[in-house]
Amino acid sequence: MTRPWAAVALIATLAPCAAQGEEGSAAAQIAACRTTADPAERLACYDGAAARMTPPTFAGRLTVQTDPFTITGPTALRYESDGPIFVLYLKDAEGQVIQNLHIGGGGSAVHLIEKPGSYSLLIAGAETWRVWLEPRP
Repeated sequence: MTRPWAAVALIATLAPCAAQGEEGSAAAQIAACRTTADPAERLACYDGAAARMTPPTFAGRLTVQTDPFTITGPTALRYESDGPIFVLYLKDAEGQVIQNLHIGGGGSAVHLIEKPGSYSLLIAGAETWRVWLEPRP
């Protein structure tokens, strides 16, 4: 079952954490979450802070083809780029591109992979980048 509102809620509740900046300490991110009154929003903020502290599944610079990986349920594909150009191709088990994702000018984004299966990524960036695979409940 997908919950598109969950990604929106997570992004909205990360705003206090993001206000601390990308270089903000874990303590500052958690402190920002602590001030959130609504329990569901506070939990989403804490989850987001924990996700931001988790090492990436893939990281690199310029172009990389990942090894295949398997997911067993809905999984968020979270990605960040430090450069002006970033293109990510999500490929199925046969190597066919099933989703073309990009960021212009650096930044971050999230794409939900809904269907279990084997996948790989072809990542082309102008600078360094990071990708996380985050299973959803």
